[in-house]
Amino acid sequence: MRFSSVEFLASSFLAASASARFVMYADEWHPTRPTTPADRAGIDHVVLAFAMANATAQFQPKVPITTIRSEYPNAKVMIAVGGWGDDIGFAEASRSDATIAKFAADIATMLTNTGADGVDIDWEYPGGNGADYKQVPNSEKVYQIEAYPKTLAAVRTAIGDKLLSIAVPGKKGDMIGFTQETGPKIWPSVDYINVMSYDLANRRDTVTKHHSSVAGSEDTIKNYLAIGAPPAKINLGFAYYAKYFTTQGDCTANPLGCPIMAAEDQVTGKDLLTSGAWTFEPSHMKPVDSSALPISYDGTCGPDKGTKCASGCCSQYGNCGTSPEHCSGACWHAFGVGCTDSDVAGSWQLAAKNGVTDETEGGQYYFDNTNNLFWTWDTPKLITRKFEDIVKKYKLGGVMAWSLGEDSYDWSHIRQMASQLQGTSPGGDSPTPEEDQPMQPTEPMLPAAEFDEASGQYNPVPDTQQRRPRPSHRPQPSLSASPYDIVFVDGTENGPSDQPSNEPGSPPDFSVDYNDGQRIQPPSNDEVDSFVAPAEPSIYDLPNADPEDVNTVPDQPYIEPLDSNAPPAKLPLDIVAPVPIPAPVPTPLTQPFEPDFVPDPGYINPNWHPEAQAQSAPVVADARVAAKAAASLAALPIEGEVSTDMEDAAIWAKPMTNSRPESVACGARRRRKAKRGSQ
Repeated sequence: MRFSSVEFLASSFLAASASARFVMYADEWHPTRPTTPADRAGIDHVVLAFAMANATAQFQPKVPITTIRSEYPNAKVMIAVGGWGDDIGFAEASRSDATIAKFAADIATMLTNTGADGVDIDWEYPGGNGADYKQVPNSEKVYQIEAYPKTLAAVRTAIGDKLLSIAVPGKKGDMIGFTQETGPKIWPSVDYINVMSYDLANRRDTVTKHHSSVAGSEDTIKNYLAIGAPPAKINLGFAYYAKYFTTQGDCTANPLGCPIMAAEDQVTGKDLLTSGAWTFEPSHMKPVDSSALPISYDGTCGPDKGTKCASGCCSQYGNCGTSPEHCSGACWHAFGVGCTDSDVAGSWQLAAKNGVTDETEGGQYYFDNTNNLFWTWDTPKLITRKFEDIVKKYKLGGVMAWSLGEDSYDWSHIRQMASQLQGTSPGGDSPTPEEDQPMQPTEPMLPAAEFDEASGQYNPVPDTQQRRPRPSHRPQPSLSASPYDIVFVDGTENGPSDQPSNEPGSPPDFSVDYNDGQRIQPPSNDEVDSFVAPAEPSIYDLPNADPEDVNTVPDQPYIEPLDSNAPPAKLPLDIVAPVPIPAPVPTPLTQPFEPDFVPDPGYINPNWHPEAQAQSAPVVADARVAAKAAASLAALPIEGEVSTDMEDAAIWAKPMTNSRPESVACGARRRRKAKRGSQ
């Protein structure tokens, strides 16, 4: 029996497929992870996303790497740096030899501190066409074309034998930094090349097309092979999400190549919310009976919360509101009132049920002529075809996928990829989805509904099954339970935060917030934990008051009260006669004012006593004198209790006869705020 050369290569790959890589990104915006071995099988590299390019040294992943290792004991755990929108971080890191050296050293520090096995450089993209391409033209990024291979070489030197991978663009137009000249300088430094052979249709396009077809993915791989990328280092990329685009009109006759609505502002590059990504998560895969939803009590909403807005729209990120951002761009129609865009969630139900396979290009698509939405995605069957037509054909070293939690509806895409690497059919309890059929979980995520073809509506079916509540950012009564145990990437039961981020790093169809031109980055846990309060200042640190205006309050940080048990401090000058000071009431242990407190006109300071208003304090020209007076009160012949509180001393150093109590309160509040650096 004779075999063709292609058949022989394919059979040879199958024999060796057990050693092929399966690289899986795990991002913090889609935090669910599988809990059964069958859904983890085959994954041998987990890449945690993302550390910021300008804040790597102190980075700590949301979940301890030890936790990831316990779930994937045979996998290498890496950290991805960058992601979509991190343009400024990479631009500054690659500016000079000195900045490149620091960036590389910080990467090495990060790997040492976290115990990670390697780093993935996700620079989107060297040379231009990133998220800020309207603000910073490609002509200002030409230096990055040469800086990119230099940066990778520096990182390789700094991290030694740790793993180094790169995420590279799928569209040929974005391969500005990947040329015949630069390729040979790039490949020797890296272990793996994660080719993002998806997002081949994005919001900068003008017509409908597949975003991750077999033909498009193959062309992408050919582009890298043409500039010398070693096949054994290449990982073919898969996306666990569909994409949708709003068309200009009815595209029923010609769904592919049909004009779409402008998806980004031509001047600013801002997302116009006419396109987006739709992940294969439980909240996206089932219709919803809005009549059964409870009203939200905290302004959050959506399928993950299981609540609807009392009024206004439910944004795609699960917050109630009435702004254009809330009411468009995949607004949750079933969870609020007033959405101005197409019903993306309802449209996806139609697409998942009635999708069409383009056998020529190898892509799944659907056109919804009711909402004028075009959909494009991968099915498990097309995943198999990519292995046959690309991975095996070109003898690639492995595959990678973005991202783990985005396939959490039934893990069918992960299982299909693992089965192809192992040369077997998917195992476990979850069935292999059939072509053009919506994926079915082992237990419905939301109350089931039947689609009525005549009315075009989903009719809810009574749900009599008992389900345990699902965890959420702020737990509320939920519609259903998951067929698996949910584990969040940040290691908590309630998810990563109560304010979902809208900058998921990838895919590039989300808005990115900038703060003075920089992507906003909250302080890390290490930065908060490592904060050390300054040493308690001495009264010698007090500046002199203005001798021309004894009523001036020095512009200085608030000074904590001196310890009443401490001996009197030595002062640089002697007082000839003691300064008479009225006897105040001791300050209670709890301060009566919060940092942002603003008293109303009728507020009475609980530390204030009416009899004090009738007493005039002598004018003291130097704050040091007031300080010494407070420290030396034990020697004064004054009846009643006295206070050594520095703030009281400073207050009594001012004329008080005509002062209102709230004026004093405000003065104390201003000094406390100054101490916190917020004035």
